[in-house]
Amino acid sequence: MLEDASDTLPPLEWCELAVSLYKKWNADLIVGEVNNGGDLIESLLRSVDKNIPYKKVHATRGKVIRAEPVANLYTQGKCYHLGAFPTLEDQLCTWTPNDEKSPDRLDALVWAFTELMIDSMDVPDLGGINFRGLAEKSYRPNPFGF
Repeated sequence: MLEDASDTLPPLEWCELAVSLYKKWNADLIVGEVNNGGDLIESLLRSVDKNIPYKKVHATRGKVIRAEPVANLYTQGKCYHLGAFPTLEDQLCTWTPNDEKSPDRLDALVWAFTELMIDSMDVPDLGGINFRGLAEKSYRPNPFGF
């Protein structure tokens, strides 16, 4: 985890932010959950950058089922947070399936790590910085509350 830029913004602004972060972190693609937005996410992203790599995902299973593989990776020490993300980490530690409010940051983290998990669990080379070493200093075992 390199950055938590979660926010509540008008649609065009969050697309501009997503594209900006894509470029900042030299990402491979942007992942968007389309259950409620349909093609809106892709249309807005393409209005900001017509060539942006984008992948649609659909939530067909419950949050706990989707999050379990990622939580297991945390338990195994295979996921790292570079820095502190108190709002995200609080949500990871306190959310329960009985909560009425949807865990937006937890959802975003699970989708992102699931996409990374599909490719590999290698830490990317981002300019020679030893992210694994830095992350291990701030590593927090399984921040998920289940």
